[in-house]
Amino acid sequence: MSEDERGSAPPPPTIQDSADDDTIRILLATDNHIGYNERDPIRGQDSINTFREILQMAVKHEVDFILLAGDLFHENKPSRDCLYRTMALLREYTMGDKPVQLELLSDPDEGKADGFSFPAINYEDPNFNVGIPVFSIHGNHDDPQGAGAEGALCALDMLSVSGLVNYMGKIDLPMSDADASTTGIAVRPVLLRKGTTYLGLYGIGNVKDQRMHFELRSNRVRMFMPRDKDNWFNILLLHQNRVKHGPQESVPEGMFDDSIDLVIWGHEHDCRIIPEPVAGKNYYISQPGSSVATSLADGEAIEKHVALLQIQGKEFQMTPLPLRTVRPFVIEEVALSEVAEEEGLDITDQMEISKYLKAKVNALIEQANQLWDERNAKAVEEGEEELPRMLPLVRLKVDTTGVTETSNPIRFGQEFQGRIANPRDVLTFHRSRRVAKGARNAKVAIDEPELSIDDPNLSVSEKLAKVRVATLVNEYLSAQELQLLGEAGMSDAIQMFVEKDDIHAIQTHVAKSLKALMNNVKGAEEVDEDEVEEMLVKAKEQHEKEYVENAKAKASKVKDKGKAKADDDASDDSMMMDIDAGGGSDFDEPESDVPPPPKKRATAAARKASAKKAPAKKAPAKGRGKKAAVSEDEEDDIIELDDDEEEEVAKPVKRTNRAAVLSQPTKKAPAKKKAAAPSRQSQLTFAPAAGRSSRAAATKAKGKMVISDDESD
Repeated sequence: MSEDERGSAPPPPTIQDSADDDTIRILLATDNHIGYNERDPIRGQDSINTFREILQMAVKHEVDFILLAGDLFHENKPSRDCLYRTMALLREYTMGDKPVQLELLSDPDEGKADGFSFPAINYEDPNFNVGIPVFSIHGNHDDPQGAGAEGALCALDMLSVSGLVNYMGKIDLPMSDADASTTGIAVRPVLLRKGTTYLGLYGIGNVKDQRMHFELRSNRVRMFMPRDKDNWFNILLLHQNRVKHGPQESVPEGMFDDSIDLVIWGHEHDCRIIPEPVAGKNYYISQPGSSVATSLADGEAIEKHVALLQIQGKEFQMTPLPLRTVRPFVIEEVALSEVAEEEGLDITDQMEISKYLKAKVNALIEQANQLWDERNAKAVEEGEEELPRMLPLVRLKVDTTGVTETSNPIRFGQEFQGRIANPRDVLTFHRSRRVAKGARNAKVAIDEPELSIDDPNLSVSEKLAKVRVATLVNEYLSAQELQLLGEAGMSDAIQMFVEKDDIHAIQTHVAKSLKALMNNVKGAEEVDEDEVEEMLVKAKEQHEKEYVENAKAKASKVKDKGKAKADDDASDDSMMMDIDAGGGSDFDEPESDVPPPPKKRATAAARKASAKKAPAKKAPAKGRGKKAAVSEDEEDDIIELDDDEEEEVAKPVKRTNRAAVLSQPTKKAPAKKKAAAPSRQSQLTFAPAAGRSSRAAATKAKGKMVISDDESD
């Protein structure tokens, strides 16, 4: 809805004749994002402090219950400290002797934990003394994950079984294509009554926007309503995209059931808490927004609110309540080329640009502090206590089109340390997009590329069978206009992030790529802006080529080492596996520059030659029996090597001495003795001696094995 439409909208609904015994009072909030940026020394406690304020408001206004529309936690797996503080606050402010005046009319066991006797609604449990019930759905940040015996679980499940939160809106999606065509999404309400007011709560936790869009369009969202549904005030809670990000990347506002009276919309962070009517529908939409700024975007700069929702019969009214513990946030954008035309700024002088930007940031800091003081003074007039001033969030977006040189944003922000809460990212530079030259002309920058699984001729089962994360990432990245980062390296980094849970994989790759690009273009003298773009394109292509070559070389090297490790698995000394795996390659590589395939043949030849020796398998067998228990985990790791190597090693029945395999380049037996004899050292111990390198330990181990072999002969 545009600003003009909001200005011409009818006044928000109100209750004409209020009666306390028939009025349900609800505190409404969404997107608390508890745990956001919790490691930051300045902003780490912002989210939990604001959540405490929300609970204190609930006590102050004597509400009947608290209603949360998703993203209570910022992380799917919140930290122990975050979970501990949240549970402590819920116990502190929602438990007590205050009587709950809401009568539960729906089944108290609907949605309860399987295999346990306690009800799903906590205040119906005689073992708990609940003063203010809390009802919540999950969002996209804290949605259920996993496929264990209990099904997908999330942090809200933990709070639910501990009796602190009433978790609703958990949708069981169909497990097969056959069920998907007939099941849809079933929404079962929590039915409450207070006096003559009947309230139905319908919660739909976050699902993929494409899925929700499809289900609504196909009329397959089934809402189980009472027979006299027109006598009930029905609230729908959902957590989806409201702003369009693509053809099916949002949920249309006008596709909900006509029996709904009010929609509480979570996920969008800009505060539009005043109920807005929907064209052609009888219901209103309220979007409370987040209670903490999780990005330095324009929508987050709007003042944060929660709301006191009062319902009597079929009438309702909503009172916005400003949050006082939220940091003031101001944001502004400047275009240096326009400033140069209007104010005569010399955009070729870096010092003058830096001086101008510092003056702008100082003005924004003053504006933020003034905003805090005004809100604080207003609250004091209303009887609230005065709060100490918080460091503000400041963001200055700078359009540097036409500017040849800019300052370092991080170094720039250091001057404002102690004056703002985000000194490292106070500045953000960007340029107006231009039509790309050269190779980039062949690519089109699109937000929604066509992927291989988007083929309309494929069935759902074929699409699921075809889904590969790596393929989807490659297709998506190749369709984008990446100016600095290569698709192959970025794809590998994302794969490490997803499959290996390496949270630093993408950050590390980006840092390395940018450093390599800077080194490639560092030697160039002053050039035009167009030439800079061409240089960056060439540098990116060169870096991408080097990355692919290094990846291939690394893969072949890993195969060689995997082959050596597979041979080690057939040997006798399991305690030396990790050491010798690295030691073997150290001794083999300096002697020859032979590429990987010939090394494979040499290794195979050595294995074949040593396999012909019958006595070599007897003596080491004794040592293997002694160390088998210690090497069990290590052998498991080695078994997980390349499948081709495993099959090749599994064929020989006879076992060979490992030192002979790793150190003998030809079929001649004296060659292995000559390589191993100079490496003889003191006796092998389980812990490496002080000052001894892993290489020395490896050569010592090899020497010991060769001697053992000779003695057995």
